[in-house]
Amino acid sequence: MKKSCILLLISLCTACSSVKYFAIETFNPSEITFPPHVSKVLIVNNAIPQPADTGYECKLMGVVQDTCRANADSALYDAPRSLGKAIAEADYFADVLFYHLPTRTDTHFLEDGKFTQQTVKELCTETGTDAIISFDRLLFNMNKNIAAFSEGYISGKIKVEVGGIVRTYLPERVNPFSTLSVCDSIFWDEYADNTEQMNRFLPSADEALRASASYIGNTLSKNFVPYWHKDTRWYYTGISTRWKQASAYAASQKWESAAEEWESIYKSLADGKEKAKISSNLALCEEMRGNFSKASAWAGKARDLFTKYTGEDSEETQLLTLYVKVLTDRAWADQKLNIQFGEE
Repeated sequence: MKKSCILLLISLCTACSSVKYFAIETFNPSEITFPPHVSKVLIVNNAIPQPADTGYECKLMGVVQDTCRANADSALYDAPRSLGKAIAEADYFADVLFYHLPTRTDTHFLEDGKFTQQTVKELCTETGTDAIISFDRLLFNMNKNIAAFSEGYISGKIKVEVGGIVRTYLPERVNPFSTLSVCDSIFWDEYADNTEQMNRFLPSADEALRASASYIGNTLSKNFVPYWHKDTRWYYTGISTRWKQASAYAASQKWESAAEEWESIYKSLADGKEKAKISSNLALCEEMRGNFSKASAWAGKARDLFTKYTGEDSEETQLLTLYVKVLTDRAWADQKLNIQFGEE
């Protein structure tokens, strides 16, 4: 499958409208491009868990509970595990390993535990890997609030903020290959008849930390492997037979046939809004066939025509302006994908 391919997800809308919307998935390059020789990676937890009485506040009916505890040991295990699982499922690297042994013996959980080049060489030699992805620091700040709500109900909210540092290392480099700053939040919001029921609805403190860590690990995977992203596209329709035929081809994903019909209609039209719509449709056809430069040209033409006939502030003009940028980004992403997959 070509890396620029697009997967159609949702059937086209059938409502009577001049615009048909549908969902697609676009294939995107990872944020970090490893050297070509990197085929096996090692996922490491190099962070120290924060104390159980640090970073957790719990309020019960407005009163702060001084006995709150949250154990982060398992969460620091789950984050790299979920990252490794997501990377392995992408089927990009030849092998993805998880290092089970501790790499730090200190207790300075606030400190950033950066690896030395010697340690990187030793770990890569020991495991037969070419690069290391390491959680060098991972901290949690959790707030839980159980409060009275209207009509006798109670509300329960948990917010977990996650922050840290994730680095990649290569044995041939003195300094880290890349450094990522982790910053995200995860929420729970429930309502119940009483506190006993609320305790069944909301996760425990340890469970909330582990779920947050797994979420962070999975989310970080797009930094290291190419990934699919959901998006929306559209095409304009018309009431004439030729317009309907072109739309039928588009609905069946026969983009070449749709393009032929729309090009024929385009040549028969004078300048105007209808020609702008056709130009937008032709941009879509070229994008769906992976011809991003041609798609950008048609989208630019559609934007200019919409600007001329509907004004700079019209919804159509603004939409096509955004579409031109999307296509420019996709052209760049396609080039980066070819580099990451070693293609010309």
